[in-house]
Amino acid sequence: MIPEEDVRVVVIGGGAAGMATASRIKRLKPDWSVDVFEKTSYVSHAPCGIPFYLSGIVNSISELCAYDVNFFKTNRGINVHLNSEVIEVEDGYVVVNERGKLKNYEWDRLVFATGARGKTLNDRSGGKNIICVHTIEDAPRIKEMAKERKRIVVIGSGYLGIEIADALSRQKSVTVIEQGAHPLPEYDEEISDILLGRMREKLDLRLNEKVISIEEDGRRILTDKEEYKTDLVILAIGVEPEVELAEKFGVEIGKTGAIKTNKKMETSKKGVYAVGDCAETTNIVTGEHDWIPLAAPANKMGYVAGSNIAGVEMEFPGALKSQLTSFYELEIGKTGLSELEANRHGFNAVSVTISSNTKARYISSKEKITVKMVADADTGRVLGVQAIGSDVSKTIYGASALLYKRAHVEDFFFADFPFYPPKSPVWDPLVVAARNLFRKMGIS
Repeated sequence: MIPEEDVRVVVIGGGAAGMATASRIKRLKPDWSVDVFEKTSYVSHAPCGIPFYLSGIVNSISELCAYDVNFFKTNRGINVHLNSEVIEVEDGYVVVNERGKLKNYEWDRLVFATGARGKTLNDRSGGKNIICVHTIEDAPRIKEMAKERKRIVVIGSGYLGIEIADALSRQKSVTVIEQGAHPLPEYDEEISDILLGRMREKLDLRLNEKVISIEEDGRRILTDKEEYKTDLVILAIGVEPEVELAEKFGVEIGKTGAIKTNKKMETSKKGVYAVGDCAETTNIVTGEHDWIPLAAPANKMGYVAGSNIAGVEMEFPGALKSQLTSFYELEIGKTGLSELEANRHGFNAVSVTISSNTKARYISSKEKITVKMVADADTGRVLGVQAIGSDVSKTIYGASALLYKRAHVEDFFFADFPFYPPKSPVWDPLVVAARNLFRKMGIS
């Protein structure tokens, strides 16, 4: 048995989940030794802020970090090692390439917080005029390259691709190539079609096109339909979990491709945990294992893992895949399942789509919101909500809270959302959607 005061914890990865884990351990066990190894120059970072740096809303990439390294070292007593890559994991120790020198560090508890990496295309992500979005360290390079180039192609239209296209299209000629039938492929068409129309006003949107090849210098793209000349190619085709170290160490990988964990964030190996974008969790709606690489769940996974490592039992219940994004003035959000996803998971899905004012009718405003609500026709449980337009964030916040509690259609209808004329209608859009589902389901 390890004496409590001598416990050594190693955290691989200094992103949101890794630093949340380390911080929680030091909060509960301030005398323990906690070493965090981060291969980049920043901690507590996430790529979510990259588009806002590109647009000029944020002036420095250091502002994209919740805290700087000195805060964690001085205020929380965490041994943070920047530019230090763990290259091998063994029972009881790790081998680290620390600024060019190989060093060994012993551990009694180990946490994988290795995150996710941007997917590449045909192994051509490192060309002179090709860049794949991985970390915030890519942001200055994208910004500098974009300044010098006129024609930019963004491949992929997930939320990061949408936001990067938004930022760059305000000054440059931008083409977005998406192999699916509509942007934001995880959304249903009732929502994404509204976005599609707005995108076509601001840039060249190409749908149902698969990229076949990119010339080595990134000056020419060949799809299954057309050839494009370009000055800069930005790959934003999604991410995949970084699990190689864990897999090599013998940690079990789940069916999603991420590290398999239980509700305490423990892996298949005793004393070894996984958190954040490299870890599996539970989808609260389906009850199945899922991979949800988003910042909010990552932070909470870290909090739960840190608590359990320090002896305070806690379980992570899972997540809903709640997300928000925007394109110009349009806000877009989703929580839970789309109708397509619900059917894929075997639910008897029923849905309604409504449009509503976002303020009282007597308040002069052209702002509208479109909401789609999906429910299980057999049980009446709401499975997901999507929205686009104005004031979307508060709609998704409200829907997320109710979905987390496994609310039914009547719960959404009777939810006591406040009425304030300049900010909300007396019939909240979620209430209106629930009322329409009542009728469609034959409840009233």
